[in-house]
Amino acid sequence: MTARKRTLAFALGGGGARGALQAGALRALLEAGIQPDLMTGTSIGAVNVVFLAMHGFTPQAFDELNAAWFAAAKADLFPATTAWLTLRVFFNRIHAHPDQRLKDFFISQGVGPELRFRDLPHTPVILVSADLNHHQPVYYGNDPQQFVLDGLLASTTLPPWGHPIETDGRCLMDGGAVSNLPIEPAMVHGATEVIALGLSSRDEIDPDTHGFGPFWAKLLTTVEARQTSLELELAQAKGIPVHVVNLKPEPSVPVWDFSQTKSLLEAGYRQMNLALDSGAVPRLPPAGCEISRFKTRFASELEQRHRIRRQQDKRSRR
Repeated sequence: MTARKRTLAFALGGGGARGALQAGALRALLEAGIQPDLMTGTSIGAVNVVFLAMHGFTPQAFDELNAAWFAAAKADLFPATTAWLTLRVFFNRIHAHPDQRLKDFFISQGVGPELRFRDLPHTPVILVSADLNHHQPVYYGNDPQQFVLDGLLASTTLPPWGHPIETDGRCLMDGGAVSNLPIEPAMVHGATEVIALGLSSRDEIDPDTHGFGPFWAKLLTTVEARQTSLELELAQAKGIPVHVVNLKPEPSVPVWDFSQTKSLLEAGYRQMNLALDSGAVPRLPPAGCEISRFKTRFASELEQRHRIRRQQDKRSRR
């Protein structure tokens, strides 16, 4: 039996401002000589993986990623007037589209409207969004012709800060609704081993608190925990090792509070080094030498899929 080629994926979950933890953790992985062949991202995780796909997995790229995080803190991407925004969403009164801040920020960081996934020069990425009309995940990046900005907006659009995106019969919103820690998307796209960086806050919720806010926090955390559990079980059934590091702010930081970026970067770096030292994340052989070969194979497989799909579309129109 031919040995399966190793394809190491980094799966980055959603968690708003806590995504700075991932930036710190990824720097620790770089210093340990661990680089991915593929990256999947949901919500803020999608933002981090796109940045690295644009700039590379190098010390300079991480300096630039840190600078982007400090720029995000100044941009006030998620206004903290959550109660007011929530009421406006419930009564369909969002006209100014607060998510315009995100779009403007992405463009300011080099994700222009014409940038396609084929133009990303480094590690292949898959971004996860949720289609509320068809009750399923939507992947951006498996079609090289797709626009990166469209994928980022679809993966990060989250009420009450923005409306779902209506396009081509789909109703798209933050991918956390279907796969907040995108382990399964990594497997679907060829991963044979996964390092998953979660931002779950389940331990921070006091079970004795009550009211509308705590109820929603408990509900969303329960859904997220169940998603991750099922994806880990699927990986185990397929014989795919998954190393999960759930990064936590010290102390707790709300998902909309970007003012704690510096401490989060440091905490993520520290926690990943602890995971490496303890063996929770093995010090794997460098995967970087596989990236070029994987990108070629990945692009070839995607082109074949789209050729088959175009042929099927032509036959269906006859």
